[in-house]
Amino acid sequence: MRYFLAIFALCVLAIVGVLGFRGSHSRQPSLYIFPDMERQPKLRPQTANAFFDTGMSSRLPVAGTIARSQPVQVGPKLVYPWEDSPVVTGRVPGTTNFVEWNPMPVTAELLQRGQQVFDINCAACHSKLGDGNGTPKRIGAMAVVANLHDKRIVGLTDGELFNTVSYGRNLMQGYAGNLPIRDRWAAIAYLRALQLSRLGSLDDVPEAARSALKK
Repeated sequence: MRYFLAIFALCVLAIVGVLGFRGSHSRQPSLYIFPDMERQPKLRPQTANAFFDTGMSSRLPVAGTIARSQPVQVGPKLVYPWEDSPVVTGRVPGTTNFVEWNPMPVTAELLQRGQQVFDINCAACHSKLGDGNGTPKRIGAMAVVANLHDKRIVGLTDGELFNTVSYGRNLMQGYAGNLPIRDRWAAIAYLRALQLSRLGSLDDVPEAARSALKK
């Protein structure tokens, strides 16, 4: 035991002597055991460099390149993906609170697009009805798939649904890299229509349309 303690103390002293204490300051260069590409040769943007024939480190995009930062049309306003806006984050600006309602104007066109997005990306697991009886559950690949008409999910804010669609939850993957912002909000608008069709009552239907509904 004495030998173990002596060896342990020597190891501690050696490590402290080489690395120092956390938060301490030193004028000596840092010791990088695993640099992880923190220091690497690279070209600074918009600086002179002889590597390219233009003499600059930055170059114009290749012809035909598709820009990834297309703005989202929200009414008369254009919102870019890097802005702290509810349509981008699903949250109240400057807070961590989710927005309650869909910031996109809910139109027939948005709902139609939402149905397309839902049927392509969501219906495989949640079914076209949103009841969770999709293909994985029917073939036994997944025992539990969320029923989107469940009271807990119906009670979520639109912002939290957007966050789940974007970044995933449990076994569900995120779709931020696959679906544009507008398509994600469109799918949420269509989901709300599905929930209303399942959980709504006759009182929710305009009186002028009730006779057609009964037929």
